[in-house]
Amino acid sequence: MQTISQTQLMFRRFRAHRLGMFGAVILAFLYFLVIFAPFIAPADYLQQRRDYVNHPPTRIRWIDNEGNFSLRPFVYGTTRRRDPITLEVFWEEDYTKKYPIYFFVRGSSYKIFGIESDIHLFGVDRDSGGQLFLFGTDRFGRDLFARTLYGGRVSMSVGIFGIALSMVIGVAMGGISGYYGGMIDNIIQRLIELLRSFPRIPLWLAFSMILPANWSSVKVYFGVVTILSLLDWTGIARVVRGQVLNLRSKEFVEAARALGASDRKIIFRHILPNITSYLIVTATLSFPGMIMGESTISFLGLGIKEPMTSWGLLLKDAQSMDVLLMQPWLMIPGIFIVVAVLAFNFMGDALRDAFDPFAVTGSK
Repeated sequence: MQTISQTQLMFRRFRAHRLGMFGAVILAFLYFLVIFAPFIAPADYLQQRRDYVNHPPTRIRWIDNEGNFSLRPFVYGTTRRRDPITLEVFWEEDYTKKYPIYFFVRGSSYKIFGIESDIHLFGVDRDSGGQLFLFGTDRFGRDLFARTLYGGRVSMSVGIFGIALSMVIGVAMGGISGYYGGMIDNIIQRLIELLRSFPRIPLWLAFSMILPANWSSVKVYFGVVTILSLLDWTGIARVVRGQVLNLRSKEFVEAARALGASDRKIIFRHILPNITSYLIVTATLSFPGMIMGESTISFLGLGIKEPMTSWGLLLKDAQSMDVLLMQPWLMIPGIFIVVAVLAFNFMGDALRDAFDPFAVTGSK
């Protein structure tokens, strides 16, 4: 009978979780989009086109207005009109201007991994005068598709850096609390209860107000990450404390202590390696909270600032009901937030089942 390792068994359980695999594929696709955003986006996310303010998503066609089919997709030119009675602004397709869509076209210059290029995955000929707006434009005429991809760089990376900092604080506080117990445990647990008793959003906003108004976008970004991390470590600390309390009385820990091993050696060589799986699951399930936290702060105008962008900052333009009625495409970044949060939750549930030795392998 062929035996399999514990890692292979966990991977098999993870693959059997259909929603978890679906979430992992979606996350891989999202990270691919945001990492290669300069190449994938057909336009510069900062470029303003005053003639195309609040332009709706461009309609991609394969059949022209005369019914002729084309193997190459194309877009028509558009003209801005205003209704003389209602004064409503609308965009009308100009059937006399037809712009084919090509792969690997030249456009605005960018740098990715230190390599400078002006080749974009798709788009229209930049010298033709045509425009391709997959998600429409904002009030400054900036391409919303490009801004959504670039905004994902901030929103999706906040979780990585934020969770890393939260893990350091949470593992340290939870490990000390669970290993030493007594008065130290009581003090740390009361501190955790105090932090968790505050409403999360008002506390986020209070800390965000501390950030200087003259900070650059990069400093504001790391400031937001630090704020989210300082408030999100409590859940990780609780998980670590529970696991350390369970492991510190095990035979292998007692044997190491009897052989004269120091507390540091016991913690780092015997306890932490045994709770790594729980830390991975906890970190994965904490990602949605980080994404939602950054989006909330930026949506309220206290987080990421221009020219940097994020999904929350993009949603700030869709606060009023008039905007939602006239430019509903401005809500598209919110769809990315929902998809990313659900994908992380699906994958976190799958990892939890995979690392659980008592989990029943099967489809979810």
